[in-house]
Amino acid sequence: MKLHDISINNLRRRKAKMAFLTIGLMVGIATIVTLVTLTSSMSHDIGKKMDEFGANILIMPQSNDLSMSYGGISLGRVTFDQREIREEDLAKITTIKNSRNILSVSPKVLGGIRLGAREALLVGVDFEKELKMKQWWSIFGGAPAKESEILLGSAAADSAHLTPGDTVGIGGKSFTVSGVLAQTGSQDDSLVFMPLRSAQRLLGKEGRITLVEVAALCSGCPIGDMVVQIGEKLPDAKVTAIQQVVEGRLKALDHFKRFAFAVAGVVTFIGSLIVFVTMMGSVAERTTEIGVFRAIGFRKSHIMRIILLEAALVSLLAGVLGYAAGMGGAKVALPFMAEATDAALVWDPSVMAGSIALSLVVGMLASLYPALHASRLDPTEALRAL
Repeated sequence: MKLHDISINNLRRRKAKMAFLTIGLMVGIATIVTLVTLTSSMSHDIGKKMDEFGANILIMPQSNDLSMSYGGISLGRVTFDQREIREEDLAKITTIKNSRNILSVSPKVLGGIRLGAREALLVGVDFEKELKMKQWWSIFGGAPAKESEILLGSAAADSAHLTPGDTVGIGGKSFTVSGVLAQTGSQDDSLVFMPLRSAQRLLGKEGRITLVEVAALCSGCPIGDMVVQIGEKLPDAKVTAIQQVVEGRLKALDHFKRFAFAVAGVVTFIGSLIVFVTMMGSVAERTTEIGVFRAIGFRKSHIMRIILLEAALVSLLAGVLGYAAGMGGAKVALPFMAEATDAALVWDPSVMAGSIALSLVVGMLASLYPALHASRLDPTEALRAL
């Protein structure tokens, strides 16, 4: 009889104990696979949202200002040498080396207006580009389709008592409220949005831009390099990267990854203990059997190979089942963990290979001492139980 036949037959005879061993190791591997897959899927989801949502590069006119004080009393700041961004210069942004990473370039012109009985900030935008950049916007009514239409933030609409379809006078001209933004919790709630051309004419800023927001595909894209490249193309503008939200999300995800790895380490340790205790118990039960094997000529290496082969078969099965269970758990948990309910589950072949390899390594290492202990049993002592 070959050694692997002995190992397989022993597993068949001790089905309950081997099932317990498989389940214990499988739960550990499944937990690790779930946590690793969740972190990978959440990272991918954040990267995807960063590709789709919001600006991460801001372009503003270059200006010089002077802080004034006298006698210890601050008189504020005086701005001089105010420069402006020419609308025709925006085409240069698409000529930078990393232009393929640019999702949208949204120019804006800003100015103060009177909306009803209160002052408000008017923002002229290209709605096609703005809506592409801010896909989280929810509009009651619709986005302006004509130059005589405006979009109001929720707070601006409430303060002016305006709803979609109402007409309001701004700067001596009549505009129709095409829609109202759902509350966003940002400065957008208090703004009045108008088509760029209409706002430029109303504010007397034809061909001029107050600021430009750039949405860059930032799943691994070189934001810093893009800032430098845009700055070279627009030397009269100040180009900065908006990274607070990005860094906040990535920092939170990094904390979750650390927690996941800590839990994975604890679970792996517990799984190895289960294997160790079970295999030691198995060796203790098979003292007589091992004594017979040694008495009929089995060497110590043969005994070790039998024990380790049993551990390898159980670990392999636990690795496969643990990966399947872990992916199932990750699929169930992902909608609750990710920012979007439609987040895609990342199927990484390396996770499958790693889970099986880890199961084998943990199972074999935890079974190494029981195998050594079994190989060192004295045949005469073992045979006394007969």
